Amino acid sequence: MSDIESAKRSAAIRAVKEHYDPNSKFVGIGSGSTIVYVVEAIQALGKDTSHIRFVPTGYQSRQVIVRAGLTPIAFDSIPDGTLLDVAFDGADEVDEDLNCIKGGGACLYQEKLVATHARKFVCVADYRKLQPRLLSHWPSIPIEVEPLSLHTVLASLRHLGSNNPEVRTGTQSKSGPLKTDQDNFIVDAPFLPLLIPSDIKNSNSSHPAHKGMEGRGDDGRWEVETLAKEIKLIEGVLSVGVFSGENGPQVLSRGGETGGQKPVAAYFGMQDGSVEVRRAEDRKASS
Repeated sequence: MSDIESAKRSAAIRAVKEHYDPNSKFVGIGSGSTIVYVVEAIQALGKDTSHIRFVPTGYQSRQVIVRAGLTPIAFDSIPDGTLLDVAFDGADEVDEDLNCIKGGGACLYQEKLVATHARKFVCVADYRKLQPRLLSHWPSIPIEVEPLSLHTVLASLRHLGSNNPEVRTGTQSKSGPLKTDQDNFIVDAPFLPLLIPSDIKNSNSSHPAHKGMEGRGDDGRWEVETLAKEIKLIEGVLSVGVFSGENGPQVLSRGGETGGQKPVAAYFGMQDGSVEVRRAEDRKASS
């Protein structure tokens, strides 16, 4: 097993140990290579899962659930008003405020649907995904788009400052645009690295690099949640691959029911075999 795969496995084992409750009724299972190790870690606990329904975020994750002998359930078969006890998923990039970019595997809409209907979302990744700001290393924001609106969405993204947004193509050279499980297109939109609120707060400092930062794209720089909201307003956009704003417990604490996008914690398997954990309460205490 490569160092990267070992890192993913270590992160998954720690995340499951700290956030999987064998008494749960509904558990979200995300997409991507890291999630295979989450399911593996759940199996390794040796606990009865016959009462638990596992909610996949796409075809691939459903197959992982089935092959593990667990019971899948489609999102639209969950009883009305029911929240998932926890959702485990990976990420393409995570910043120091626990904002995430997701959608590199083209399961974007279902990933956001599951995350926002869970009491808590737990992110599992390897060391490459841990970055100070989103778009530091990952090149673009994935956006799920209704095919008929593709050209107008691309024009709107360019207006917001995206440099050469493109529709993602399939793996075969003549297969055309990639289709999601909902038969939509994925647009990958590059932007400059995204700011977090502390960057805006520091814009009043005397440091020339911070002077006058507004985070609304006037200078090509966007604050992460501001940009996500602007993109979501574009007609034809189904879902934006930025997970920002509140997490599940924050939504529930103010009397809300759904809508938390950010993880309560992110687990990163490191090159040396350790696991680095970033928790939402730690960020709150330091802000």
